[in-house]
Amino acid sequence: MTAILDVTDVSVRYGQLQAVSDVSMRIDEGEILAVIGANGAGKSTLLNAIAGLRLLASGSIVFAGIDLLRLPAHRRLAAGLSLVPEGRRLFPSLTVEENLLTGTYCKRQGPWSIERVLALFPWMNERRRQSATQLSGGEQQAVAIGRGLLSNPRLLMLDEVSLGLAPVVVRRLYAVLPQIVAEGTAILLVEQDVSQARRVANRVHCLLEGRTVLEGRPGDLSARAIEAAYFGVHRHPVQGNGP
Repeated sequence: MTAILDVTDVSVRYGQLQAVSDVSMRIDEGEILAVIGANGAGKSTLLNAIAGLRLLASGSIVFAGIDLLRLPAHRRLAAGLSLVPEGRRLFPSLTVEENLLTGTYCKRQGPWSIERVLALFPWMNERRRQSATQLSGGEQQAVAIGRGLLSNPRLLMLDEVSLGLAPVVVRRLYAVLPQIVAEGTAILLVEQDVSQARRVANRVHCLLEGRTVLEGRPGDLSARAIEAAYFGVHRHPVQGNGP
């Protein structure tokens, strides 16, 4: 398959703190890659670096054949790289529909329109003129995903979809991800909820203290191997030891 994103030996620092160290990964067209790890593992920092919100200390990121090193965040968005940030970050003074429309200012040609997003989340149609502050956490997350889709990205990056949400709400949100991929958008998913990530992802990439400690297809990674990587029982990258 054709790679949409190549991350090679990426390191990111916050002052003297090394947040991400020599991480490499790739995402193919039509794929969901889940980056898992405990709080503080470097997952969000990695996404912010890919989106252009955090400078690299070293390494390279190539998206759709474009070297992103000197490309600012807004040009990465225009190229088809969309980030749904942790915490949703909707505009509280705007309605649901107005929040969605903010995702169209760098809109590319593609399948996603307001009508398609409303079809993906049918409840939005009746509530499109309500303030975003009147929505539940799960509904706000759906609006944030819809906003991200309205730029018609080739790669949608989702940061902590399940954060602070009830399990039933998380399952509903995860149920739409295969529909998004079916429309031609690859997904890079950052998640602490390992069980949800394993269900939907084609491949899993586990970070611990900013380093890769496990990667592979969910079916090839045992629960024991994932638990060991997640909590730091071993410190060396592995490919997984089967079920």
